[in-house]
Amino acid sequence: MDKAVNLIKLSVGTENVDDLAAWQATKRAQAPDGLPRHVTRMWPKRADEILSGGSIYWVIKGVIQCRQTVTRLDEYIGQDGIRRCAIVLDPKIVRTQTSLKRPFQGWRYLPLGDAPPDLPEGRASEEPLPVELNRALAEIGVL
Repeated sequence: MDKAVNLIKLSVGTENVDDLAAWQATKRAQAPDGLPRHVTRMWPKRADEILSGGSIYWVIKGVIQCRQTVTRLDEYIGQDGIRRCAIVLDPKIVRTQTSLKRPFQGWRYLPLGDAPPDLPEGRASEEPLPVELNRALAEIGVL
């Protein structure tokens, strides 16, 4: 089995993890089988590694806050006729320890060793810290 690799992506326009979940619950954000998906212009060159247990880590308001396991990559042809990649995700959103991330375009590969750990099950439903406090703590290395 290939070594897995993750993806990291900005969740543009999302205020928090609940907003991400609400967006993914809309028909527009779902694959034909009802699973959430993110359609992107580029097809990952490391698809086999992503599909070997990789996740997509979501950056919300400049902070990695959660992840979802990538279940498959589907071809998606838009109304413009251009071939795109639909990254199909497990609907379970797993909250992670927060980690600051500067803005970037598109998605990037995130090695397993660089990914923030998942929060323990009991902490997954805790109210997140305010973004400004979270960012300040991450900047000084507390989070």
